[in-house]
Amino acid sequence: MRVGIIGATGWLGSALGAQLLGRGMVRPSDLVLANRSGPRADYHGHADVVWASDTDDLVVASDVVVVSVRPQDWPALRLHAPGRLVVSFMAGVSLDQLAACGGRIVRAMPNAAAEIGRSYSPWMAGPAVTDQDRATVAWLLSAIGTEDELADERQIALMTAVPGSGAAYPALMAVALADFLRGEGVADAIAWRAAEAVVCDGGQLLQGRIADAPALVAAYLDYAGTTAAGIDAARAAGFDASIRRAMQAATDAAIRMAAGSDEG
Repeated sequence: MRVGIIGATGWLGSALGAQLLGRGMVRPSDLVLANRSGPRADYHGHADVVWASDTDDLVVASDVVVVSVRPQDWPALRLHAPGRLVVSFMAGVSLDQLAACGGRIVRAMPNAAAEIGRSYSPWMAGPAVTDQDRATVAWLLSAIGTEDELADERQIALMTAVPGSGAAYPALMAVALADFLRGEGVADAIAWRAAEAVVCDGGQLLQGRIADAPALVAAYLDYAGTTAAGIDAARAAGFDASIRRAMQAATDAAIRMAAGSDEG
């Protein structure tokens, strides 16, 4: 299978290309690439990938076309891909808009953890997508992590807000934790290591059993120790409500982006 990536040196496009090659899922000669800045002599350690001269050239040479560009760049792309499976990584560009390219359309929402093969990438299929296409999408997204098919395109905006945010909210929490410690006189390096222990190491306790999170919070509260005092204070200060507001604001932004694209 020949995979074409438009935006191959951008954040997500580059991550997908690197993982496909690194895992041996495609041969370098079966990876067809395009970007705005032009070919690279070395692409993740490979010189024998195929660089397309333009998007039409890429479509002709590919079985699957991945569109990983900024949403605002979609109209100028003028993609024409009849008969191809087209997988979009763009937020705010609807299935209907994408269908204008003539392909069988899938919208997927990877996140920055694609760089390490740990993205969760929910996706939505257009009406022309076949069962074989679905298997291909699952295979493609397995290169960068895990995936689920959604039942309703409206859920894409929600997924843009939640898993699509990648490391943004853990990073925000790490900054807050480190700033607290530094403000109390703890050395920078130690403050950041302490924050890492909470955000990165502590979070691994929920890996593979995230549905146990409520029980874990309850266990800390039942213990009635220092962490329980912290949880109670965070909730009293509006922690839960702040997260809900953040998710709603991000979802609303994704909806506005789609509406703006429709108007354009």
